[in-house]
Formats: sequence, structure tokens, C-alpha cells
Amino acid sequence: MAAKTATPVVGTAQVRAIGERLIIPLPEGADAALPSRGQVAAEAVLNGHELLTVIEPDGRKGHWLRVDEELRATLGLEAGDDVEFTLTPTRSWPEPEVPEDLGAALERADDVTDTWSSITPMARWEWVRWVGATRSEDTRARRVEVSIDKLRNGKRRPCCFDLSSCTDPELARSGKLMH
Repeated sequence: MAAKTATPVVGTAQVRAIGERLIIPLPEGADAALPSRGQVAAEAVLNGHELLTVIEPDGRKGHWLRVDEELRATLGLEAGDDVEFTLTPTRSWPEPEVPEDLGAALERADDVTDTWSSITPMARWEWVRWVGATRSEDTRARRVEVSIDKLRNGKRRPCCFDLSSCTDPELARSGKLMH
């Protein structure tokens, strides 16, 4: 795993469902040891399972962990289950999963390939978050276009959005993780 940059955050959290999605909200106070109110890359141990992940902000000065289908199956997680965690912030970011629409636009715009590949994984996470932070298909399509245009013009990060807000439109309202 990557070089660690902080003291581990250790605790127990309860898996929660929002709609059909599962998340692991960190208990109050656990995020005080994190280096940012925004996303934080971390080496995680969840019920003994190690992974490199990104801790997401909840828009309320707290954080949560995404439970994808693979993690759900590996750990057998369901809503209400307790998860023992150790989270160690790290400077090494995993590559984000680039959504299909942004990925296709990046492939078509071969003149931005060098810029995209030269930015940090953290910056790529910001682009992915910004594109995905809307429910509107029209706004999303426009953000994909604007991303390509900004990358063409040498911009290495999107601007003008609150990095400490929850940007997943399925899980958030007004930048805050739904209760």
C-alpha cells in the first residue's frame, strides 16, 4: 500500500441504506482526525478487508464511505450491520472510475490526452465529482463539454464547487448527505 501521512482513525460504524445504495457514515468525531473536510484518500481496513479508497464528505463536516457491489459482496454487508474500520489518510489516490460519458468525451478529444494523464488522480476525482454532481442530464452533458474545453485550455481542475459538499445526486440534497 501507499505511504501513510497520518494517524489511523479507528472505530465502528453502522452500514446505512439510502434508497438501494449502502454507505458507511463515519461516527461523529471520527472525521476530526482527517486532514480535509473534502474527499480524503485512505488506506482502509473494513472488517479485516484492506483497500485503498476515498472517504467522501457529507456536507455537514462529516464523512462517509461508499459501499459498491464488490465490497458489499466481499464483506456480506447489509443495512444495519456494524463495520469495524481503520482509516489511514494517504497521499496516494486511487484512480477514479471515469463515467462513460466523460470517458467517451476524453477519448474523442485526443488533444486533451496529455493534460488528463498529467494531472493527479486527486484532480481527476474532482473532475469526475463535478461532472456527476447533478441530476439534470442537460447540465451533466454541458459539464462534460465544459470539462473538455477547460482541459483544452490548460485547466487542471474544475472550479466553483464546494469540495466539502456531498456531490452524489442519488445520496444528497443541496450538497448534504440525506438522513
